[in-house]
Amino acid sequence: MVSRSVQLVVHYDGARFSGWQRQPDERTVQGVLEGAVTKLCGTSIAVVGAGRTDAGVHARGQAAGVRVPGKWTSQALRRSMNGLLPEDVWIAAAFEMRDEFHPRYSAVARSYSYFVGTDDFAASPFRRTHELIWTKAADLARMAVAAAAVQGNHCFRAFAVKGTAPETDEHRCNVSHAAWTERPGGLRFDITADRFLHRMVRFLVGTMLEIGEGKREPETIARLLVETDNTNVSQPAPSHALFLERVEYPSQLYLETA
Repeated sequence: MVSRSVQLVVHYDGARFSGWQRQPDERTVQGVLEGAVTKLCGTSIAVVGAGRTDAGVHARGQAAGVRVPGKWTSQALRRSMNGLLPEDVWIAAAFEMRDEFHPRYSAVARSYSYFVGTDDFAASPFRRTHELIWTKAADLARMAVAAAAVQGNHCFRAFAVKGTAPETDEHRCNVSHAAWTERPGGLRFDITADRFLHRMVRFLVGTMLEIGEGKREPETIARLLVETDNTNVSQPAPSHALFLERVEYPSQLYLETA
């Protein structure tokens, strides 16, 4: 049977999901997407994500791959799946891809953002579900120094949950961008890397917020990048203010204009 490889660019509000990965008796993004595409195609079809997001984490650019019968164009699949999906999941775009495309292994970069609310209105029910309310000091200059230290190719073992990557894995990530910026009502942290470890962004944000608060020094990041475990890292920032913004792939994998 002729089949077609399609990349889905997925938006979701993670509040009512137990993360991305399919789990028995739990509502997950992967499970919801697979339910929709399986219903449309009349046979069980796997949806493979570019990465796994934790419970509560949102996405504005998660990438997922499906292989569907050839009668389904990418745009027809997008329209039909959006007609079946619940209100907290939406497919923003769909592209036909070459057969060698793999949503996880073909990715060359991933970008996340984290939102911190520092004004009084951060407590609004329209913001508190997607921002971390922060009433402590947040010295942006100190946090900028810390973010700069994150950039480059480093071992991030100190910023990962122990045991979630094989011990033979060097836990190295190449971070091409990491920066804090001011925005109306608060701060935003953006980071782009070739890969991310489990809870890596949340550990980084939690540590840098303590640096901004004055509880830790900006040099803390550099010291942690040479440690062999996560004993001295700060508590991870909560998941509800974290967004997966986009996943990037080589242009030659696209059969349609991305």
